[in-house]
Amino acid sequence: MKAKTRRRYLALKIDSKEKISQKELMNAVWDAVLRLYGEYGASKTSLALIRYDAEKNLAIIRVAHTETEKIRAAVATITEIASKPAATHILTVSGTIKKLCKKLESNFKP
Repeated sequence: MKAKTRRRYLALKIDSKEKISQKELMNAVWDAVLRLYGEYGASKTSLALIRYDAEKNLAIIRVAHTETEKIRAAVATITEIASKPAATHILTVSGTIKKLCKKLESNFKP
């Protein structure tokens, strides 16, 4: 029997003067992961976008718990998104979306 997949949820803050779409954000994150770890490393991350708020420039992404540090490193290398100057910061990490929203005290409702 296969063990349950453990996940971590990361809250990202995007600093940019221009609007960033969720597709542009995820392309930038995937590109950063691929640059650092290659296709095999990227395939192990189980990276997925859960929520994105373009008005507040906040995003929640899900990753495999064993790959959290790799994603943190990859996100730190992002300096532009879709040829627009931008920086991404990880605000907090949690094991559940509910706790993550509680830590953020934001309008991200589970």
